Amino acid sequence: MQHQIKSAQNSKIKFLNQIKEKSRVRKKEGYFIIEGQREITLALKGGYRITQLYYCSSIITNNEVSTLLNDYDDHIEYYEITLEIYQKIAYRTTTEGVFAVGIFKNLDIKNLVLQSKNPLILIAEAPEKPGNIGALLRTADAAQVDAVLIANPKTDMYNPNIIRSSIGCLFTNTIATGTSKDIITYLQNQKINMYGAALQASVSYHTQDYTKPTAIIVGTEATGLSKEFLQSTNQNIKIPMSGVIDSMNVSVAAGILIFEAKRQRNFMD
Repeated sequence: MQHQIKSAQNSKIKFLNQIKEKSRVRKKEGYFIIEGQREITLALKGGYRITQLYYCSSIITNNEVSTLLNDYDDHIEYYEITLEIYQKIAYRTTTEGVFAVGIFKNLDIKNLVLQSKNPLILIAEAPEKPGNIGALLRTADAAQVDAVLIANPKTDMYNPNIIRSSIGCLFTNTIATGTSKDIITYLQNQKINMYGAALQASVSYHTQDYTKPTAIIVGTEATGLSKEFLQSTNQNIKIPMSGVIDSMNVSVAAGILIFEAKRQRNFMD
């Protein structure tokens, strides 16, 4: 069913602003905003359910909207909105004229089922910046890891900045969240070797064997990994550096470590 909305005071537009701006509201209501044609397509392919689609006809045509949803348009409500309303909701300066409302998935670590018998997992503990989380998800997608686990997340995974900075890789990865303790317990139960990126009691990352079930764990740039992880790893690993500082961006470090594991697993172009 298609409708038109011409006022920013419309109750649906007010609700969109709330789920865009407030993590508390997103968590309570279980809805989030997906902006952009690529991101909407990836969300649908990733098994996310979309309930509403909003589009600005001065930016995107009706045919383009129909093509975007293709075989996924069952039970989706369509709303044509004005350019003024669209610009108030849109996060991007370069825009595609369309966004959707999606339903949260339950990302609890207890629900994670790994498809591989020899998984490679990327874990980030307590990441604070949505941009870093997005970059980690892009790295994970590029390497096709089996899962990305976020320990003690500081925001919900459906923060618009995470979706934007991940360019939709939030939807292309298998993701789970939980406390550090819950994730450690999960890994131990699954007999997955843990390698923590840390300076304490560490060896150079390239000296280790990542060809068996492996989890690469990175912490924040400011504080690193918690004692819980440091005391639970099979081995702490470090990236040798020649500069003045002793740390690098977490997503860069994760990329180096994950692709070393892929190299050992005979990853080819």
